[in-house]
Amino acid sequence: QVQFVESGGDLVQPGGSLRLSCAASIGDFSTYAMGWFRQAPGKEREFVASFGRGPRDIHYADSVKGRFTISRDNAKSTVALQLSSLKPEDTADYYCYADRVMTALALKRGPYSGSWGQGTQVTVSS
Repeated sequence: QVQFVESGGDLVQPGGSLRLSCAASIGDFSTYAMGWFRQAPGKEREFVASFGRGPRDIHYADSVKGRFTISRDNAKSTVALQLSSLKPEDTADYYCYADRVMTALALKRGPYSGSWGQGTQVTVSS
């Protein structure tokens, strides 16, 4: 069973930055496509970014492109999300996701049958 430890969520002012981290207990982390998703209050969970099995297999939602950066460290079984130029509309619970079968591109659309983290809260407010 996959287990995650997510951290890094916080209250931050508009224009600020945060770094989210997700440590996964997975047999062979490098074989998983990893993703970050978010869910704002009253809204559905949405794709944010994904990092596939290759070093350049990276995808972003249009709403965060140029502001957020996803990275992974296979040796440490971690995936991180650097959030910059934060806006109030980035306020949400952010979730880590791991999938053994799907590609990083496919994570943009789903469906999702992999494993989810417990979420970490990001609040952007002055």
